[in-house]
Amino acid sequence: MNRIHQILDRWQGEHGSAAAIITHDGRTISYAELADAVDQATSVLRDHGVQGGDRIMILAENSLSTIAFFHAASSLDAWAIPANARMTLPEIQRVLDHARPRAVVCTTDVSEQAVKTAKELGAKTIQAAFGEVAVAAPYESAPEPVDPTAEQVAVLMYTTGTTGAPKGVMMSHANVLFTSKVSSHTRGIGPADTVYLALPMSHVFGLVSTMCATLFAGGTLKLECKFSAEALYQALDMGVTVLPAVPQMHAHLMKYARDRGVTRIEGSKLRYVSSGAAPLDPTWKREAEAFFGLPLQNGYGMTETTAGICMTRSDIGDPDVSVGVPFPGVEVHLANSENTDGVGEILVRGGNVMKGYYKLPDLTNAAFNDEGWFHTGDLGRFDDAGRLHIAGRSKEMIIRSGFNIFPIEVEAALNDHPDVVQSAVVGRKVEGANEEVLAFVQVVKGAKVTPDDLKAHAASVLTAYKRPSIIILTETLPAAATGKILKHKLIETFHKELAETG
Repeated sequence: MNRIHQILDRWQGEHGSAAAIITHDGRTISYAELADAVDQATSVLRDHGVQGGDRIMILAENSLSTIAFFHAASSLDAWAIPANARMTLPEIQRVLDHARPRAVVCTTDVSEQAVKTAKELGAKTIQAAFGEVAVAAPYESAPEPVDPTAEQVAVLMYTTGTTGAPKGVMMSHANVLFTSKVSSHTRGIGPADTVYLALPMSHVFGLVSTMCATLFAGGTLKLECKFSAEALYQALDMGVTVLPAVPQMHAHLMKYARDRGVTRIEGSKLRYVSSGAAPLDPTWKREAEAFFGLPLQNGYGMTETTAGICMTRSDIGDPDVSVGVPFPGVEVHLANSENTDGVGEILVRGGNVMKGYYKLPDLTNAAFNDEGWFHTGDLGRFDDAGRLHIAGRSKEMIIRSGFNIFPIEVEAALNDHPDVVQSAVVGRKVEGANEEVLAFVQVVKGAKVTPDDLKAHAASVLTAYKRPSIIILTETLPAAATGKILKHKLIETFHKELAETG
């Protein structure tokens, strides 16, 4: 197997009648029907001039059409560019200008924004076994060379960067197949499982470690176009067995249940719950485990490592809030940790690591050292059990009065307050090389807590130099589609509130 679409070939024959997908509107799509949808999507792309080495942009919400065209790109040796259908036209145009795709596929059957974008692009509507899409093509595009091995690029995914410049991560078929296998095996996913997928497939967490991993194992995907606590609550009553999510999704689900007098999930078939894309707070972890009646597994990964690097294998009640041990076949090394109490930059090597950044050779070269280790830019430390603990981003580390402050520690302290949903801490330059600590805190709607209350709370658990100088309260924080807080937008978003603090 050296192409992603060959995953589906494994499940033809006797397994062909088994459910591959349950759509957002309750339709069940068998593996045989999914294969047919992929064949028809392949024909559509071929009819629009797509050939090996071309790039195909998929403006996607989670849907059968997204999955069909993703695998269709693979069958033609084209590169899939999954992108959030909710992107604005200027955001889309930046990717178009950089990637130069042959075609753009808009998932109009599940996204009103995709319908709007399709009209702006002059795309034509097509209906087939995959549903309804709108295709804009052909664009002028020079194909890249095709590699017959699994090192052929499969996915070009643009990351959320700190600047407006696009940065496309090239993931090979080998990368995706590696993570699909490891993720499914680690979670024990098999044909009897139904895996909930509300994580966006425009993000590597949803695309590879959930969608591809589930199909790799012959399981069933329960798709949701957009996350809804109500839909998730109902899905747990309808046989979902595996729930990968980000902390915010768990928090919304628990609030929805509490509002209905439910404090613990009872009678569901759920057997595995995980969290990713954000750090775990110990108090919150205990609450989530009490709610689900299951251990909450944590993980660590990034787009450049095709999602997975580490994952926990904890029992319920384990106080560990690490991200666990490296996946089989993945090496993790900490650089310069001997000088900083065991904290060092996390370096990764293995079958999960990207080929590089598209059209950015200098950036690619800078990301790898001479021994092939990828520099994640994250800081971490290993405990005595070999579990990795994330200390934060190296670029986010705050230096105050000569002391190093890791934002994740300050955030954990603030998140422990009962009126706090989540928080984000960044540094801001003041005199000389010194920085002040700014905290942006999302509070429970209707909460009466004040910045002074939170400063007093922080003072009870943090040494003086780690305490925030300024705390801004809000009901929302700027976030990506996965729920990941966009820290680089905090100061810009709350510039008025910061100015009012003096």
